[in-house]
Amino acid sequence: MSAADEFARIAPTLRRRPDVEAHDLVAADASDRLILESAGLDHPAPAADRAREMPASGPDERPKRGISAAPRQFAGVVVVGDRHGALTLPLAAAGYRVRVHQDALSGERAARLNAAEVGLAEPPRHPESEEADGASMVADADRIVVPGVSWHALDADMFAGAALVLMQLPRSLDALDEIAGLIAAQADPAVRIVAGGRVKHMSPAMNDVFARHFETVTADRGVGKSRVLRASVPRARLQGAAERAPAAGAGRTDPDAPAWPRAQRDEATGLTICAHGAAFAGTGVDIGTRLLLSVLHRAPAASRAIDLGCGTGIIAVSYALAHPDARVIASDQSAAAVASAMATAAANGVASDEGIDLVSREHPASDSRHEHGLSWPPGTTSGVTVIRDDALGAQPDASADLVLLNPPFHSGAAVTTEIAPRLFADAARVLRQGGELWCVWNSHLRYRPELEKLVGTTRQVARNAKFTVTASTR
Repeated sequence: MSAADEFARIAPTLRRRPDVEAHDLVAADASDRLILESAGLDHPAPAADRAREMPASGPDERPKRGISAAPRQFAGVVVVGDRHGALTLPLAAAGYRVRVHQDALSGERAARLNAAEVGLAEPPRHPESEEADGASMVADADRIVVPGVSWHALDADMFAGAALVLMQLPRSLDALDEIAGLIAAQADPAVRIVAGGRVKHMSPAMNDVFARHFETVTADRGVGKSRVLRASVPRARLQGAAERAPAAGAGRTDPDAPAWPRAQRDEATGLTICAHGAAFAGTGVDIGTRLLLSVLHRAPAASRAIDLGCGTGIIAVSYALAHPDARVIASDQSAAAVASAMATAAANGVASDEGIDLVSREHPASDSRHEHGLSWPPGTTSGVTVIRDDALGAQPDASADLVLLNPPFHSGAAVTTEIAPRLFADAARVLRQGGELWCVWNSHLRYRPELEKLVGTTRQVARNAKFTVTASTR
């Protein structure tokens, strides 16, 4: 069957877990289907294309015994921004080799779990029982190997030699600019990009971003409230591209433009903030974080502190600068946030000697979530250690004195209040008795009753027209 046919078979069974699940949040939608239908994968590839097939790259492409797969029949496909496997798994089921980058760790784990559910991969074996319960499966999702699929950091290797890139369009134009620039510089000169999304989340500015990096940019007609953009002919690979006039509406590509991550000094905080394209707030400081920073000097001095959902690492770095002896973990499930926070910590001189980059780290086989080297090992030095984690899943119970949190209220493009309570509960588990959760939140969301119930006695520390800062004692 074609990838589009496999989508029709697989999509109804896909789930979002461990990402937020609710009746109005879906794991696949019409834009995923349209991207696959528009990719032109339903016809046999010419021999020249087959000869150019991308080599296997990455530990996830090991053969998996007991799982059947269609014969490899086409040059490899690169997938960017797949949310829960709706693009990757139909391609794998149809026999294509796939390199994929998913910014959210919860999305990557959902894709692996979904692969096991639809028979593309085997779930990890648990010696204590024949079938693991749902919680155990989520904890062990990183060990699920999907034949023909490898997960990658968003870097040059991800796109090296790629002839076809399928993409769910990101919300951020900066994120799109970083991705498009990497493709233009690293992919095959004949690369084709098929990028789609829901029309309500798209804008003409996306065409302009593609046009900075590609000579040819077109938009297909909308289908079912979804639309596809196409881009080809990388400007970076054209002879004399610097002298050629840019496409209408696009600025001339600046060869001296700063590479990602971009860096900017914030005069109010005195910090140099580094950000990759998909990092929330970029090189700026959002107003909620500014309010929390204004009272951070009143937070207790902790030997072990965690910045949960760290973004670009501003709160973690600020705390580490004020408390040089503290051991601070900055944790986020976003690969872009992790890479940004590592750069921010380094730029401000507070990166721990034990800094951990989990964007490209392969998890060892283990039945314990605390055996991955993610929590404080003996002798950990002071400063900021950055990790990629879904909430605080890698941290032991009662292991932190202080948790700092500016919780998100978006899951992708969807607004939801389901995320914050999960983070509150995880913070409560990780805090020692008497430890504190300092949290800033949009005042209209009225999180205080949830904080009282899940963490403990909660007091207001600061409030302005939009945000509230509270401290909850475990």
